[in-house]
Amino acid sequence: MDVKFSKDLILWIVWFLLVVLWNYGFPNASPFLDVLIAVILSLLMIVYKRLFK
Repeated sequence: MDVKFSKDLILWIVWFLLVVLWNYGFPNASPFLDVLIAVILSLLMIVYKRLFK
């Protein structure tokens, strides 16, 4: 089975892994901080996608 990964899928996987690493690295962080980090990572992924089309 030949599966081709798109850049969007790879970026989503990277974002997901970074969020998981954040949650394991800082388990006592508040839920607000967890959401804030996820939003910041999302914005960084959007900027990365626009810079490296």
